Amino acid sequence: MHDAFDLMETREPQLRERAQLARLPALIAQAQKTAGWSRILAGVTAADIDSRQALAQLPVTSKSDLKSLQAAELPFAGLTNTPPRALRRLFMSPGPIFDPEGHGADWWRMARPLHAVGLRAGHVIQNCFSYHFTPAAFMIEGGAAQIGCGVIPAGIGQTEMQVQAIAALRPDAYTGTPSFLKMIVEKAHEMGADIACMQRALVGAEALPPSLRQWLNNHGVPFVTQMYGSADIGNIAYETLTDGLVNPGMIIDEDIIVEIVRPGTGDPVAVGEVGEVVVTSFNADYPLVRFGTGDMSAILPGVSPCGRTGMRIRGWLGRADQTTKIRAMFVHPSQVADIVRRHPAVVRARLVVSGQMGNDVMTLVCEVAAADAALDAALVASIRDVTKLRGAVRIVAPGSLPNDGKVIEDARTYQ
Repeated sequence: MHDAFDLMETREPQLRERAQLARLPALIAQAQKTAGWSRILAGVTAADIDSRQALAQLPVTSKSDLKSLQAAELPFAGLTNTPPRALRRLFMSPGPIFDPEGHGADWWRMARPLHAVGLRAGHVIQNCFSYHFTPAAFMIEGGAAQIGCGVIPAGIGQTEMQVQAIAALRPDAYTGTPSFLKMIVEKAHEMGADIACMQRALVGAEALPPSLRQWLNNHGVPFVTQMYGSADIGNIAYETLTDGLVNPGMIIDEDIIVEIVRPGTGDPVAVGEVGEVVVTSFNADYPLVRFGTGDMSAILPGVSPCGRTGMRIRGWLGRADQTTKIRAMFVHPSQVADIVRRHPAVVRARLVVSGQMGNDVMTLVCEVAAADAALDAALVASIRDVTKLRGAVRIVAPGSLPNDGKVIEDARTYQ
């Protein structure tokens, strides 16, 4: 395929899988050299982690845990192989959560999504991600340098100045949030400015609804793709184009392993089922082993029409943290998972909270092949034992629950 960034993107899927799994033992051993990962992975023999099944036995370290982990051991919770004073940049995201950047070229692996939207050496990018404390703008800088693109470090805000820069400097592409791109386009129309040079956009950091993509296409930006990443990992997945059309799903980056797990657990779900995105990143400075992003997605089976053979996900499908307060008590997805584990007959379950605030009704809806009064009673007892709250049980046939990744559904009315 002529459009691939490199030959890695078009490898046979089995070759990619074998190559990545072969790297796992060294990654685990490297991580265990740090104070933080040595605690998290205590008792793990690195050489044994050479398959997805073995990887799935390791604990998930959630992004939501980072704030407390880092507070206990500033700045990076002892999870980096490179000492903080030897890093290239140190970032502070809201929380605060601190993120490192090492010295390697394209450290955040952003060249692939930039290449996939059609950017090549000699193109110029108007970079409208924030340069203030957080890493998104610098992610783009690294990928642009790897390709050979120039960058206008525009940052966010000042839409009139943004339009003036586009009209004068004639960038080929925009990077930033899709909502800010819409504001720039609207301001350009208001000013009567010519920004037709900016034909391409790689957007991220917020959802891109189909209606907004279509609006941008209709208003002078025909090629708009999105990438999915995080301040801890960098690029995770990205959209591709074929003959100018956006292909289904997002291609997983070549230097990470992605699992989709049931929220509140580390258990991988079936292909196509919605769950939490868990990432293992082969990063020498900041190795991440089963890092729970808190984001929801699902594996999209098959190979992309663009010819890239990497695993695809459906993109960002919401947040996994469904912790809900019921009758003044917090109930977590992990508690629902604990209840289900106690009863092998339950295929899947969802805790539905209904009624009005202050008069909560808690019902565990369980997919079970055959109804059983004894199972009902046992489930009711498990609900009380695990959550310390009373709850009802409703049995449904397998496949009845929606495939949306929800473990706790808050269906209460707020009046």
